[in-house]
Amino acid sequence: MDAGKQQILGYFIEEAKEHLDTLEQGLLDLQSTMKDTERVNEMFRAAHSVKGGAAMLGFSSIQKIAHRLEDGFKILKEYPITPDQKLESLFIRGFDPLRDLLGRLQGPFGLRDEEADQLVQEAEPIFNQLQAHLNELLGEAGISVEDEDMPVPGVQRVAPPDIVAQVTAVLRQMLQQFRQAPNPANRQELEQLCGSLLNVGETSQTWQNLIQTAQSAIANPQFSYVTLAPLVIKEIRQASELVQAGRVDEVSPSSQLRQLAAQSEKRRIALTVEPNAAAEAIIAAFNQQQLSQLIERLQTAVK
Repeated sequence: MDAGKQQILGYFIEEAKEHLDTLEQGLLDLQSTMKDTERVNEMFRAAHSVKGGAAMLGFSSIQKIAHRLEDGFKILKEYPITPDQKLESLFIRGFDPLRDLLGRLQGPFGLRDEEADQLVQEAEPIFNQLQAHLNELLGEAGISVEDEDMPVPGVQRVAPPDIVAQVTAVLRQMLQQFRQAPNPANRQELEQLCGSLLNVGETSQTWQNLIQTAQSAIANPQFSYVTLAPLVIKEIRQASELVQAGRVDEVSPSSQLRQLAAQSEKRRIALTVEPNAAAEAIIAAFNQQQLSQLIERLQTAVK
């Protein structure tokens, strides 16, 4: 695995571990958690974030388990039901395979497809029981829910297009470019992909500011993809979740991303037409990567 992909994976694992801590703490005393609306919302967002990160990196097993948990938390978030011991137990049993998958992912052998598929298959009956019990509790509470609003056991719901889904699709494309060896062509492609995200949150100045900051950082050839990829991918994905949740005022580029963007201002140097003097000026002003790119362009020009 190349260094850039390894670093992105590391960021995902660390972030996912934090989200799993949030889920575990909430589930271990679900009755108390249900009395605090914000804690329930945090659990829903935690499952949603793990699902989104896993989808972007192609870990479908983690995505599926997180999605089923998210469906359950969505019901807790939207309907005033009283949880019992059975519900708490089923949620914890559904949470365990998610923790197991993440543990295997960060282990020395990584997450093997056959093991991941088996864990997902074993978890399916648990989530079917969870959904059935949620339906029972809703019925006992006299809550009538339209069929189309309820998750159906064993059936993947097709959600309407949303900001997170749109952004995740673009981030996947950006991730593919980040995995390539840096060159002017794929750096320009990254800038264009990043720029296409401006339209996603076009009514939000905070969102546009974040995307423009990321674009500026990407544009600077002195920054390697190993440096850029984890930061850009993580900040844009997290910002999309804030926009989706109606928390656009909280969207802001980190100080690290702003620093990279600030350093991307194009420097100008004066060149004479005398080749040796021009070469000396360029060597003094350019870094190694910029020199390599310039040589490639010059070689193309003289062919």
